[in-house]
Amino acid sequence: MSVSSDIHGQYRGSRGALFALALKVALLTLITLGLYRFWGKTRIRKYIWSSTVGDGDAFEYTGTGLEKFLGFLVAVVVLALYLGIVQMLLFFGGLNYGFDPATPEGALALNALIYINLLALAPLIFYATYRARRYKMARTRWRGVRFGMEKGAWGYALRAIGYTLLTVVTLGALLPLSSFKLEKYMADRSYFGDARFEQHGKWTALYGAAKHLFFGLAVVLLSVGAGAALQAPVLLGGGVLLGYIWLAVGVVYYRVHAFRYMAAHRTLGDEITFTAQPTTGEVIKIYIFGTLIISLILGVLIFIGVALFTAAMSMVGTTSMAPVFTLMGVLYVVALLLSGAMALIFITQPTIAHFITTFTVHRAEALNAIQQRATETGVDAEGFADALDIGGAI
Repeated sequence: MSVSSDIHGQYRGSRGALFALALKVALLTLITLGLYRFWGKTRIRKYIWSSTVGDGDAFEYTGTGLEKFLGFLVAVVVLALYLGIVQMLLFFGGLNYGFDPATPEGALALNALIYINLLALAPLIFYATYRARRYKMARTRWRGVRFGMEKGAWGYALRAIGYTLLTVVTLGALLPLSSFKLEKYMADRSYFGDARFEQHGKWTALYGAAKHLFFGLAVVLLSVGAGAALQAPVLLGGGVLLGYIWLAVGVVYYRVHAFRYMAAHRTLGDEITFTAQPTTGEVIKIYIFGTLIISLILGVLIFIGVALFTAAMSMVGTTSMAPVFTLMGVLYVVALLLSGAMALIFITQPTIAHFITTFTVHRAEALNAIQQRATETGVDAEGFADALDIGGAI
């Protein structure tokens, strides 16, 4: 333990090492037609976890690719049965796909079926969100001590549905209530060893974090109203564009400042507290810089591809297009692999590093009294999150 009672987060990952790993994972995932992604994500997590250090001790990720793969198979079977039951209920209710989508009535029925199916998946999406976090907690260690999380996925799903409906009905006015209560539900069921986390604070305090969301939405609505009333398309288009940009910045601002508030009002055990100081400007800068770098590199690849395509066409003409299409396919695959790896090293990793390096644990001497936690049982291994395609986050 360091002399200071505070522990400041450190991130020791490098772009080169992660880029090489990400390219290898992407290539193996492509070769195995997607099967390797479970093992690939595990390897990337192990790298990021081991690069996260506090007081000289690195985090450890103990999950396995086989766990994720088996969890995915189980989830696919359950989802197939669930969606089959939903379709049967719709059929008996008089809604099925036996209509002509070219007619207005058919198009309306098709849209209704799509939205009903999406709403039917909402409970499982929220369920998967909780289970995915529980799995990552259960497979994370620091200083040899396991994190953990109690069961409660269905309780979270029911609450998430209720709070989401409240947010929609109030046109976003109760978003702070929803995000605070749902995060508190998960935080209060989380552990480090035998010490329990507890979320304090008030949900109304998050309105300050949401101010730019509301301002951006107001600009969009006012622009639409004023533009339509004055029949001014320039005012309408410019105002809506400004509002959407403001909304995008507002989303980042809200997430950053909500994270700061929640961290500052969270405790571990009876003594340990936290602070987090990430900034909206730094996160936006990372995204802008990363996007520009990725766009520049992909632009160069596209230019090379067009030049090669033109040269190949002039050489073989239109009688033998197979080599040309093969070349274009290879270049497309290369661009696809590079874009994923570059997003990881230019956007994801710098963002993670910023949050970690601005995070501090206070009264850290109390960590010495924390005992090991029993191994978690019945952890889902993110099967539903992968099956529903919401498990892409590191």
